[in-house]
Amino acid sequence: MASLTCLPCTLPTVSPSSSSSSCTTCLVAGNPKRGRFGLKNSHRRQSFALTTRAAVDGVSGAVDDVSSAAKGAVDDVTSLGRSPLKLKLLSAVAGLNNGLAASEDDLRKADAAAKELEAAGGPVDLSTDLDKLQGRWKLVYSSAFSSRTLGGSRPGPPIGRLLPISLGQVFQRIDIVSKDFDNIVEVQLGAPWPLPPIDVTATLAHKFELIGTARVKIKFDKTTVKTTGSLSQLPPLEIPRIPDGLRPSSNPGSGEFEVTYVDTDTRITRGDRDELRVFVIA
Repeated sequence: MASLTCLPCTLPTVSPSSSSSSCTTCLVAGNPKRGRFGLKNSHRRQSFALTTRAAVDGVSGAVDDVSSAAKGAVDDVTSLGRSPLKLKLLSAVAGLNNGLAASEDDLRKADAAAKELEAAGGPVDLSTDLDKLQGRWKLVYSSAFSSRTLGGSRPGPPIGRLLPISLGQVFQRIDIVSKDFDNIVEVQLGAPWPLPPIDVTATLAHKFELIGTARVKIKFDKTTVKTTGSLSQLPPLEIPRIPDGLRPSSNPGSGEFEVTYVDTDTRITRGDRDELRVFVIA
């Protein structure tokens, strides 16, 4: 004989030839005495409970969305409030050729503008926000370059004086996963007439580690020099790291700096020799 059907759940019941005509699902649920139709109220209660739970979950999700949206709005307002200070800093360093053309007055103005933005941003904690360092950053200002050398406050080749060297753009490429920290410098080397100048890109490869919450230590690994422009077909030249025993004390091959401000597009650092550097995301 064909099986009957439990109306509340539309599932087959136990065959009528058996001693009970209760729905098999209802039997599993522990209600064998209610019979085939007496379980309607039980099913309704279960359905109501499921509907109520779904509604609660929906409300909870909506609250989370509103909370996230509110947090995003607060972050946007905070960032917007700092925008005039960022513009003030970028205006102070504009036209200074990365700091090479900075006068003493320019250095003071840039430092004052940077301190205003640092104060507005508050303490930096990279121990929980290291991903803010990730990416390719373009240097727009370095107070160290006012010494007119590529080494800044450290010994380095002079720019435009004894040697015909012109500094181009400078970048920092940071990978927080591999801990790679590369300083990329575009340089133009003068050549005897009638030869054209030679454009090269020097990549100073480092490894970095975070010290505390905002201090970064870098250790030099190697330098790779690659010609660009008309000589781009030449292979790169790799200059290995000088062994520590042969390295002069003035050039230890490592350095430290503190990240004093960072957001999605602007970063300020202060070096172990008081160098102020300003970067924008490239």
